[in-house]
Amino acid sequence: PSARGELEITDVNKAYLNRGDLSVELMGRGFAWLDTGTHESLLEASQYIETVQRMQNVQVANLEEISYRMGYISREDVLELAQPLKKNEYGQY
Repeated sequence: PSARGELEITDVNKAYLNRGDLSVELMGRGFAWLDTGTHESLLEASQYIETVQRMQNVQVANLEEISYRMGYISREDVLELAQPLKKNEYGQY
């Protein structure tokens, strides 16, 4: 554990490395790693996501959209999943 008493992502990476299971994938443009380990960094990450969503008119990490784009669910599935949420911004998206 870290000085904060938490396991850090580095600890997870080291465990995979020690087991011989670590692999690396380079991520292209449009990916961001946001450390949210403090109140301040959590607020900054939240503001960053809000800005991206507002400026790009997209939702970040919308699981239904990701599932649809990857071919795991159909358009009809998306519409059905959105029904209970249609009164809020997430469902309307």
